[in-house]
Amino acid sequence: MSGEITAISALNDQALKTYPVSSSAEIGEAMAAARRAAAVWAKIDVKQRVKQLAQLESVILAELDAVTEVIIVATGKVKTEVILGEIYPVLSLLRYYKNNAAKILAPCPVFTAPLAFPQAEAGYERRPYGVVAVVSPWNFPFQLTLSPLLTALISGNACIFKMSELSLPVGELLMQLLSKLDLPQGLVQQVTGFAETGEQLIDARPDLVFFTGGVTAGRAVMARAAQHPVPVILELGGKDAMIVFADANLERAAKAAMYGAFSNSGQVCVAIERCYVEAGCYAEFVDMLKDAAANVAVGHGAVGDLGGLTTLKQFAVIEAHYNDALAKGAKASSPLRLEGRYLHPVVLWDVTHDMRIMREETFGPLLPVMAFGSEQQAVDLANDSDYGLNASVWSKDISKAERVAGQLQVGNWAVNDVIKNIGHPGLPFGGVKNSGFGRYHGAEGLRHFTYTVAGLTSRSPLNDEPNWFPYSDVRYLQMRGFIDFVFGSGGLYQRIAGNWRQLQAFRGYASLNLRQHWHNLSILIFKRSIG
Repeated sequence: MSGEITAISALNDQALKTYPVSSSAEIGEAMAAARRAAAVWAKIDVKQRVKQLAQLESVILAELDAVTEVIIVATGKVKTEVILGEIYPVLSLLRYYKNNAAKILAPCPVFTAPLAFPQAEAGYERRPYGVVAVVSPWNFPFQLTLSPLLTALISGNACIFKMSELSLPVGELLMQLLSKLDLPQGLVQQVTGFAETGEQLIDARPDLVFFTGGVTAGRAVMARAAQHPVPVILELGGKDAMIVFADANLERAAKAAMYGAFSNSGQVCVAIERCYVEAGCYAEFVDMLKDAAANVAVGHGAVGDLGGLTTLKQFAVIEAHYNDALAKGAKASSPLRLEGRYLHPVVLWDVTHDMRIMREETFGPLLPVMAFGSEQQAVDLANDSDYGLNASVWSKDISKAERVAGQLQVGNWAVNDVIKNIGHPGLPFGGVKNSGFGRYHGAEGLRHFTYTVAGLTSRSPLNDEPNWFPYSDVRYLQMRGFIDFVFGSGGLYQRIAGNWRQLQAFRGYASLNLRQHWHNLSILIFKRSIG
């Protein structure tokens, strides 16, 4: 596929720059270059890889305002949101891996039973896949590209990334920042285009695909990757629940709901998209939400909480969910007000689960609120969803809140906080159900970009092993006795005495440092047998 893509400002719809669409041949060339670079990079010690990549921290800090401005223009975010949601998580993750990656990826010895594996050592190591394809979305193009990209590089892979066609200036920015590091040629590359380009990238057969986006696109990526087959990590959408009990700090919970539902104009996979409030405080809490929503500042002025919609195509979904809710009996704090790209936030209450806004991902600044009567009902309502990404529970009774959180079908949860848990670099992040599978962040996330190789080394001087040929009825009885000795019931002496004759076949099999123990056991058995 050939052609061009013109990037458009999310602030004023003006054309920014035109980018050529990568051809199939160019993608193939990029893959070949990435494989060459991966072969070099994987041989570099992880501590050295981290040292080289950690320099990105100072590169970003030196150009912080310029980086912020590029992201603002491409996404429509307000500048504080850029710092909090795009830049800080990347720096935090980079610092975490700087301090922990070598330990996380270190070879791991495994205990070997001395009788079953005499004079043997066992363990496993983690190896990079090779080339990782990162396909990232438009809502957090800096963070959701750079975080998996750095994770792939630190674990020893090369990376080819494809950003949303709405975010190409951010992709150009990333390549400029990374070019200031001393990395092998071809280690990091970008391809540009639409969905077809993503398909061609997968068809070029990377060794792992990391995809962030919607469920429909995620299914398409998975189906495409399965044709080769290539393993995938999918970080998909959410319909995150907020459960507010009457004994919660309601003022804190209301402020958290504003941030959790409306930050980045609701264009967040872990945004609060369902709010369940205990009946005893429902009316009071709804009033608090209505008042708070009216005071959320929209725009890019000196004071601004919400920026614009990154793409106006999303407004069609938001409007459909809003109208469906009102048609089915919900009440709204205000009409939908779209001014240019700026959409004012709305609280909806008296919603039910037969409304689209409680079933489908909205990805916009709407907060639906529903009452619940009991703890079990709150759990049931929260779990009544095809999604399972994140959730929050609000109560001064921490034991109760954690008990409820432990019953939620999600990959992540927080008590008396919202979204912030996703920014913890040491916590693995990912979902269940239609929210995807696989993890990134934390030790588990880093390991997900590697595969495990297990090995065993024997130093036995014996010429034979009891499990080797020839087999016979005698050998069967010997192995049967060995199994009873290892796994059977009764004390150690009983199991030795009961299988003594059969265990004689394993005398030479015992490791040299156990032969003295075997001799001592023989003496003990002999003395007891004649005693």
